Amino acid sequence: MISWEVEQVPSSKKTKILSKEEIQKRIKRLITVGKKKGYITYDDIDKAFPADYEGFDSSLIESIYEDLEKNKVVIKDSEEGATSEIGVQTESEEGPEIFDNVALKDPIKMYLRSIGKIPLLTPSQERELARRAQMGSKRAKEKLIESNLRLVVSIAKRYMGRGLQFSDLIQEGNIGLLKAVEKFDWKRGYKFSTYATWWIRQAITRAIADQARTIRIPVHMVETINKLNRTMRDYYQKHGEQPTVEELAKLMDKPEDKIEEIMQAARETVSLETPVGEDEDST
Repeated sequence: MISWEVEQVPSSKKTKILSKEEIQKRIKRLITVGKKKGYITYDDIDKAFPADYEGFDSSLIESIYEDLEKNKVVIKDSEEGATSEIGVQTESEEGPEIFDNVALKDPIKMYLRSIGKIPLLTPSQERELARRAQMGSKRAKEKLIESNLRLVVSIAKRYMGRGLQFSDLIQEGNIGLLKAVEKFDWKRGYKFSTYATWWIRQAITRAIADQARTIRIPVHMVETINKLNRTMRDYYQKHGEQPTVEELAKLMDKPEDKIEEIMQAARETVSLETPVGEDEDST
């Protein structure tokens, strides 16, 4: 597991705002560690670029995967998990028995049985469906989604007990899967399930974070945090980088210490660094 503590400042000053230089630095570090160990995990990527970092988008995840592939670094599902491609086996290839030890309500069991009957796709089938979906085929898009629903459930299972019902985790994961289908570029050559895994995990952990914020943060502060996030997004779209605390203070007409207070409130959520059942995972 990669530690990013050396990249961070004291907790009272920490933010999820990363400059372009810091983004490139973190990508290079992932590659360096990956070359040294022979692999990195999805959790390493999550830890380097958490779900509550607003600037992490599809182009960035694509460049990370491309750089890792060029440097022959494989990605593992976890420190002890099977490798994905960029490697060999992904979570979507696990059988229905992985849910045997999970207490589930009957509707969920019926859903699992239903999606368990859907055949998995080969990499070539994924690329062909993605190509057709990109050309506007609704059926190809639906089949690509259906064939990866098992991947969503497998990932969602690891986040049970974090404040959301299992059915809600699956629903949020499916939203991430839909986003992955929309953004996947089949021409780049890597497996769809490799690409989709990150989007599914991010959708789930972001939903857990939002739930935690709703519980822990006063109502008046939620509105302020939302305004801060909008300001950050607007600035990023105009300038191509995240604003500093000083710039945010000017844009929002608030003292710098107030901006830091708002950011701290947004961070006071349940820890998403470790999915259930793993010692060193992330979000």
